[in-house]
Amino acid sequence: MARNIQSLERAAAMLRLLAGGERRLGLSDIASSLGLAKGTAHGILRTLQQEGFVEQDDASGRYQLGAELLRLGTTYLDVHELRARALVWTDDLARSSGESVHLGVLHQQGVLIVHHVFRPDDSRQVLEIGAMQPLHSTALGKVLSAYDPVAHSEVLESERKAFTDRTVHALSDFEGVLDLTRARGYAADVEETWEGVASIAAPIHDRRRMPVGAVGITGAVERLCRDGELRPELIAAVRDCARAVSRDLGAGRF
Repeated sequence: MARNIQSLERAAAMLRLLAGGERRLGLSDIASSLGLAKGTAHGILRTLQQEGFVEQDDASGRYQLGAELLRLGTTYLDVHELRARALVWTDDLARSSGESVHLGVLHQQGVLIVHHVFRPDDSRQVLEIGAMQPLHSTALGKVLSAYDPVAHSEVLESERKAFTDRTVHALSDFEGVLDLTRARGYAADVEETWEGVASIAAPIHDRRRMPVGAVGITGAVERLCRDGELRPELIAAVRDCARAVSRDLGAGRF
């Protein structure tokens, strides 16, 4: 079994200590509570302070939790609120479309799947929550790249690999795809990431009208397309789902 890293354990214990009891603690209090030498405690506190996880009051010299922890916590809550608000609507989308539904957010130059509703049939399927998808070739990724400035910057800086002959990866062509996505309010992936697989996705916005994720359906090309084109009723269903989740997040009408 791999050994735990002692310095990380001590840092975690320090953060828990600062999170409970008194709002601010001095170096001596922290060291004695955790059974650490003052020099060791000070070194860990200094590192946490540099990373924004701990702040030191100039007047008293006491330590408290920093703003970076609040930012990380807010991000965690935002993702869980997004999932909670999307549960009913994504279930409805899976039933109406007959396809699997994915909810994705930007994470480390890719799309992190945070919710997955199985296709409503008896076929064997694998739960994909926690899976990563590329930004440039998937419908979810194109939506995030089109509407989220951070995702846009990251996809331009990343390697846009050609997964199939249909993958759009040249910069000028890809920017054209993003322009089209913004103009029509949804993105498509027809065999750009996986042979024989198509997907449709639309953006989700929060109460600040900021893009916080994307929702889409994925299935066999022959089911999502008719006469070589994506079925308009499926496009409408995905866009309706995205608008419904956005409204539940306080975005109003889109």
